[in-house]
Amino acid sequence: MVKCVVKTPSYEGEPVELLQRISWLKKTIQENLFPYLRECLDDPLTEKQKDLIMILEVIEIERYVAHLNASWTGRPPEDRCALARSFVGKAVYNLDNTRMLIDLLHNMPPLRKICGFVQRSDIPSESTFSRAFQEFALYGLGDIVHLALVRAHLSDELIGHVSRDATAIEGNERPLKKEKKVKAPKKRGRPKKGEIREPKEETRLAVQVDQSPSEALQDIPVHCDTGTKKNAKGYKETWIGYKLHIDTACNGLPLTAILTSASLHDNQVAIPMMKLTAQRVTSFYDLMDSAYDAESIYHVSRSLGHVPIIDKNRRHGAIPFSPAERIRYHERTAAERTNGRLKEEFGGSHVKVRGHVKVTLHLMFGIIALFADQLLRLAL
Repeated sequence: MVKCVVKTPSYEGEPVELLQRISWLKKTIQENLFPYLRECLDDPLTEKQKDLIMILEVIEIERYVAHLNASWTGRPPEDRCALARSFVGKAVYNLDNTRMLIDLLHNMPPLRKICGFVQRSDIPSESTFSRAFQEFALYGLGDIVHLALVRAHLSDELIGHVSRDATAIEGNERPLKKEKKVKAPKKRGRPKKGEIREPKEETRLAVQVDQSPSEALQDIPVHCDTGTKKNAKGYKETWIGYKLHIDTACNGLPLTAILTSASLHDNQVAIPMMKLTAQRVTSFYDLMDSAYDAESIYHVSRSLGHVPIIDKNRRHGAIPFSPAERIRYHERTAAERTNGRLKEEFGGSHVKVRGHVKVTLHLMFGIIALFADQLLRLAL
């Protein structure tokens, strides 16, 4: 990306070079693209449409779907680029379903043209949107675009701390019934002379220490099931669906996102997430709540050159933070803000598709839209 040569003030905790790139992009869009669109469109642009234009310019999703049209054989498909832009628009407008998106495209000419459909007759049917969505899901479009965004904007930057947290995702499908495991009764006391007992099975966390992220994630359950957690007031909440684990940088940008079964404990994905995030960015601190208080997690964090700041679980004894650690730990609210924005502004609460692959893509459209929006906010 072209670098701006004009000096701009630094955002607190954020490198000036990153802010210069984003400021240059915003200025270019506002001074060149918006005036051109005002001449081409009959209706004036709304603020939401301007936000969508900027987000689409940051994401550049066309770069990752253009070859899908070129490789298609047989009857030509609808333009995948316009369809992909529309799904980003669905996340930005926080729409409940694809039917609402199609209605909005029909009734809002500027939005239709922003997404890439010149005429109303160019807008495909709901079934075509559904087929394209499935194609994008199988291709892993959301993860590909998100990884490209992180590498393009943050691979050369220093991240102060990474906040790790998980949030409940309510699904639209029946939970998978768990098979009850019959445990063999354990013999009490010391083994008799000459008796050989089977060694205890290693925990998932202990095994993950020496595994690559891809190997560790293969053992993670991803089906729809029932999850339970305590809310801020200490009451138990239950939901059917999934759990989204997100690593958030200190500037509010989501770095890594993994979708698992709702019943999976938060700390079961911490180690592969730490390793994945370490491959994408350079950071110094890992901030986690008491759910991640496990020796294996401390060990992997330190082995990556990070400083783990994890709230102690009560059963391990109350060990207070040092004053500096407490100040740093309070920055973990960045993860909670990311979870909240994803659900309230970018479609995280409107999961209508079924199956892990499709639910992942739906959430990743929200993640990449949130990433672009937060990136643009840094240069205000």
